[in-house]
Amino acid sequence: MSPMPNVPFIDGHNDFLLRLLRTPEQREELWLGAGEEGHLDLPRMQKAGFAGGFFAIYIPSPPEADAPDYEAMMDAPPYDLPLPGLMTASETQHIALAMAGHLMWMERAAAGALKICRTTADLHACMADGTIAAIMHMEGAEAIGADLDALYAFHVMGLRSLGPVWSRPTIFGHGVPFRFPGDPDTGPGLTDAGKQLVKACNELRIMIDLSHLNEKGFDDVARLSDAPLVATHSNAHAVTPSTRNLTDRQLAMIRESGGMVGLNYATLFLREDGRKATDCGWDPVMRHLDHLVDKLGEDHVGFGSDFDGAELPDVIGDVTGVQALIGQMRERQYGEELIEKIARKNWVALLERTWGV
Repeated sequence: MSPMPNVPFIDGHNDFLLRLLRTPEQREELWLGAGEEGHLDLPRMQKAGFAGGFFAIYIPSPPEADAPDYEAMMDAPPYDLPLPGLMTASETQHIALAMAGHLMWMERAAAGALKICRTTADLHACMADGTIAAIMHMEGAEAIGADLDALYAFHVMGLRSLGPVWSRPTIFGHGVPFRFPGDPDTGPGLTDAGKQLVKACNELRIMIDLSHLNEKGFDDVARLSDAPLVATHSNAHAVTPSTRNLTDRQLAMIRESGGMVGLNYATLFLREDGRKATDCGWDPVMRHLDHLVDKLGEDHVGFGSDFDGAELPDVIGDVTGVQALIGQMRERQYGEELIEKIARKNWVALLERTWGV
């Protein structure tokens, strides 16, 4: 029997731009060469059926003197990692601009194989002709000042998705710490500036990402926003009680809003024991996927890998392992129509609802 053809998929989150930020002198090799390091590059994405994805602008925290071994702590639960302090727009804006520039360079260097999508028309054109659809995302709004002027500037550059926080606090709100076991009710809700940010994102049709935001902030966005609620790379708290995972109450709110959750492949948020170890097989992945489909419904679940930002199960490995995940879905009686929804169609429909058609 001949192998099944690749199912094209859209992915809700990756940190490839951070790799380019850290080694800009190697960016051609990292992007255009089929390497064995990291989770993404253009040749592997094309081989894997990567039809599109959210490329995150993320500001790394400054190095800490005498910091404990956080990696070891996360592989030996329970753990409760302290969050870095707030970073200002003046400290971070130049880094965010550099990362936006890297994505624009990737578009040029790909010579027609990737396009930054600013509209649903762009997205549909990419799906039709096989061009990789890149969505500029900001994971943590440190680079946006309280006056929001930079939000409008980044929107012109192509920003179409934004998370108010990456765990550490911003002037807009508070994220969840990396804690296991724990729940997402970890602090206060959005600040006044955060409420204005939600309003401005709605006006600009910038999707608001709830991954990393704490529970009170989540509830504030749900109350204030007129857009679907979306968590681009989050899992089910009922399966793995990490602060980063969503409770069934939150999942119900996302479903009611017409929103969506992207399944995160990070072992920290998949394994029931909360460890980072990558030798966990398919069972944790499928337990989360089954739970998300059960609670959200078939039209509100997708992929949200966290490629190049997390440790992944060995059975996935990198972007080329997504088709193996799809194979597991088939083995567990996910029909082809549902597979195509989760792989690609749900993200397209969600962006239509958010951006407008």
